[in-house]
Amino acid sequence: MLRSVFLAAAASSKLERLVESAPVSKGIVRRFVAGSGIDDALSATRALADDGLGISLDYLGEDTLTAEQALATKEQYVTLLSRLSGAGLTPAAEVSVKLSALGQKVDDRMAYDYAQQICVAASAAGTTVTLDMEDHTTTDSTLEILAELRKDHPSTGAVLQAYLRRTEGDCRELANAGSRVRLCKGAYAEPESVAYQSALDVDKSYVRCLNILMSGEGYPMVATHDPRLIAIAEDRARWFDRDPSEYEFQMLYGVRPEEQARLAGNGHSVRVYVPFGDQWYGYLMRRLAERPANLAFFGRALASRK
Repeated sequence: MLRSVFLAAAASSKLERLVESAPVSKGIVRRFVAGSGIDDALSATRALADDGLGISLDYLGEDTLTAEQALATKEQYVTLLSRLSGAGLTPAAEVSVKLSALGQKVDDRMAYDYAQQICVAASAAGTTVTLDMEDHTTTDSTLEILAELRKDHPSTGAVLQAYLRRTEGDCRELANAGSRVRLCKGAYAEPESVAYQSALDVDKSYVRCLNILMSGEGYPMVATHDPRLIAIAEDRARWFDRDPSEYEFQMLYGVRPEEQARLAGNGHSVRVYVPFGDQWYGYLMRRLAERPANLAFFGRALASRK
């Protein structure tokens, strides 16, 4: 029930203005978001890299409705990649890109062109790009753009969401040599016709998808904070004789940092998804919806205001 509330809140512009103006929000945002600008992103990236962790940087912004906004987002990524390279933070740091932030819902071709330019900048910086996945209405478009980008930039990463009923099939299509695939549970409000609704069904789908990716020839990126799924991923990696260099774990900035350190200390590759920018509201609501511990953290922060 709480998950539904927060997912609904993510789409509320009125509540967005209320939350953004609340003093308590600043402390919560600092836990999950690296900061508002590129300098903040570089600082967080440096700290994580010094701890032996990989990084995937996301410039927050989605549902871009104008060509001007899309261009500004593209330029922000190109500048970020140049700064990362200049600071010696690549290839440890890559970038994650939401195609909606590049104008996907305005013009697919524009989104592709800007994503292509970001991929070129990433290649010049010695790193790569992963295309984030969003709500189910954009899945086909995102996978089509991914296929086009991979013709020139084969290391471009995909993201698949286990709660979608179609994802097992998508895993089979993408579990080929050289294919980088991030598997996550999914964080958008979706209808039952396209997505599993219960946590148990989502977990079962996640494991089925994980089996497909681990048994394939690609590079699985296991995005979860769930201890059971982490243990299953470790088991499947052993079962399919995967060296730690042949897959990685991914976790969110500010979520279970002690587990990130433990996995890295045990020889696993661990990448931290680091968002930055001013448009943090939708991202924050989905993080609070995903995990009960995050909801408890939010509640304690609100209580501390009294």
